[in-house]
Amino acid sequence: MPQDHTLTLPGRLPAGATLNLHYRDWGGDGPPLLFLHGLSSNARIWDFTAPLLTPHFRVIALDQRGHGSSDEPGGDYTFADVTGDVAAVIEALVLDRPVIAGHSWGGNVAVQLAAERPDLTRGLVLIDGGFLEISTQEGMTWERAEVMMRPPDIDGAPLDGFLRAMKSWPDIGDVWTEELQAMIMAGFHVRDEKIYRRLPIPEHMKIVRAMWEQRPSELWERIQCPVLMIPAIKAQDDPQRELWTRAKLQAIEVARAKLRTSQVVSMQDTIHDVPIQRPKELAEAITDFAAKL
Repeated sequence: MPQDHTLTLPGRLPAGATLNLHYRDWGGDGPPLLFLHGLSSNARIWDFTAPLLTPHFRVIALDQRGHGSSDEPGGDYTFADVTGDVAAVIEALVLDRPVIAGHSWGGNVAVQLAAERPDLTRGLVLIDGGFLEISTQEGMTWERAEVMMRPPDIDGAPLDGFLRAMKSWPDIGDVWTEELQAMIMAGFHVRDEKIYRRLPIPEHMKIVRAMWEQRPSELWERIQCPVLMIPAIKAQDDPQRELWTRAKLQAIEVARAKLRTSQVVSMQDTIHDVPIQRPKELAEAITDFAAKL
């Protein structure tokens, strides 16, 4: 069972204020592995995957600022903010050059950190994130991306109705358990049997804007460690989603041309939330990759 801890980081907020970040520690044997979740997710998304990796790694998953049980400080949520948080966590926990595995936005954070602080990373695992350059997609203006990537406004929705809707989602309802429900609910506050986002939509959109402005193609040549990219590939009837898939695969080819050492393991017929749907395959891919580091 993982142990839950809170790490107090002085000076991580304006005017030298303290930031408290929550993390889950599964322990384990071997080099450190640090998991970073995606946007509006939380550290519990790794609950299915992390236990499978403890024979090979010391496994830790971080709740990034504004997410899960970490502080919700507001602010701009820039990459300087969040990569600074991760660097501070690595140093405070005395993690010796961890493998950093990031899902979705967590992959973007991992890429930025590895480019700016190559001394801190042994290897990167990018799980359906970190390689797509949103702003360079054909016809993708910020105005269009802003609409597409804005989450639904569900604050104040009845909890029971929300859970019923979640259980009916394709590919999620099929694997629904109490543990999965706990994972999802760690991203929300519950008050008077109604749910509210831990990360409010304005803050969510600040992160979307930062992702829009990030240029992974300009970072690859600065990354010194090996990189494993794990895209989720699923047939879609939606032309826009098909376009995203093509753009994702093209971005991976750009990355491979610029990276020193890279590997690609595609997860076929898999939703974006790979750690939920394919934890065993994901753990195997990470283990095989890290064995060569």
